[in-house]
Amino acid sequence: MNSKPTLDSGSLKIQKLVPRTKEQSPVSVTAAASGAAPVSDAAPAANATVPASHEPAEMSAAAETSVTAPISNETAAISPAPASSKAPARTTATAPKKEHKSARPERGGQATLIEAIRQGIWEEMERDPTVFVIGEDVGAYGGAFKVTDGLLDEFGNGRVIDTPISEAAIVGAACGAGLMGMKAVAEFQFIDFISAGFDLLTNYAAKCRYRWGANVPAVFRGPCGSGVRSGPFHSLNAEAFFLNTAGLKIVEPATAYDAKGLIKAAIRDPDPVLYFEHKKLYRLPRLREELPADDYIVEIGKARTAREGRDLTIITFGAMVLTALDAAEELEKEGLDVEVIDLRTLAPMDKPAILASVKKTNRVIVLHEASRTGGIGGEIAAIIAEEAFEWLDAPVLRVASLDTPVPYSPPLEDYYLPQIKDVLDAARKLAAY
Repeated sequence: MNSKPTLDSGSLKIQKLVPRTKEQSPVSVTAAASGAAPVSDAAPAANATVPASHEPAEMSAAAETSVTAPISNETAAISPAPASSKAPARTTATAPKKEHKSARPERGGQATLIEAIRQGIWEEMERDPTVFVIGEDVGAYGGAFKVTDGLLDEFGNGRVIDTPISEAAIVGAACGAGLMGMKAVAEFQFIDFISAGFDLLTNYAAKCRYRWGANVPAVFRGPCGSGVRSGPFHSLNAEAFFLNTAGLKIVEPATAYDAKGLIKAAIRDPDPVLYFEHKKLYRLPRLREELPADDYIVEIGKARTAREGRDLTIITFGAMVLTALDAAEELEKEGLDVEVIDLRTLAPMDKPAILASVKKTNRVIVLHEASRTGGIGGEIAAIIAEEAFEWLDAPVLRVASLDTPVPYSPPLEDYYLPQIKDVLDAARKLAAY
């Protein structure tokens, strides 16, 4: 009798170099298909316990506490101690112990967006033994933003797998596992570094089903977005990189309810799904809401109407949903009734929802956080022009970020990003057209 595949050390060629405690460095993964170089098992300088992370110190959840000595993610160069008749006392720089949320998260209840994602992953790992988590620091450290906190204690290092800093290895291992009947939930610490796995995502994961009928059931998730002072290398919105790649689904939630429902739907999907999480929304009190205790999913490919209106439509997603809603409240004071469409899924896009709103209000703003040129707004505007032109009373306007890297300076970043005022100006222009 055939049985469901389960994850063991043979299916992913997991190699434990040295037995370790959970406070120490986690297991490494052999991902031969990625061509990644083998990782040394040498301990970090001064036996320090430090996550192998892309994450800047100010963005780490561990930054809430201090360490006894600054330690680089790079291998530290240590000068030999001077010869002495008496060996000097050995000092060890250590990071403070973190408190794991090792208990199983509550089903439903009050949750922020990040807690909703954690609930969804946890529940899917309980439901399906073929689901596993893989990525940098997802195990012992609990993830850069603590999305995977507690999973290692609950499911063990056979299903919560820490990797070297190699996004190509992460994607390659996830793809290989998918072909062997497993389902990877692969984490990028910041979505900016998804570019290091671009080849395998676009030329392998996306095309396997089309090439030889072998699907890759895997979720590739990570924090995206600007507005949290992370600079040009930790603030990317990457959706436009992949919109032109057939075979990939792309989602980005804007509410806790959708975050949980979409991560569960993505894990159950038989094909690769890119799951983008705007880091600014992770613990935003405004998004805390009551989640159902019952199992549910949010269907991939379906938008939602975040606000009903009759005079003008704002089409958006992710963190810009809040900007659109705030602008709509201001415009209501001026007599404009604004509808806000939250796409939720960027590929495949919900064309019927877009076109229905256009035909209802006859004026459209497309709002997104990524840079304007080549952004998703151009595709949405083209769909409207081709399929609903006769319903328009004014041109489609795009409101987006500037065509520059994300600035690190707070005032410059604010200037770079679409603000409520930018949406108000565009809406007033459309209303007066």
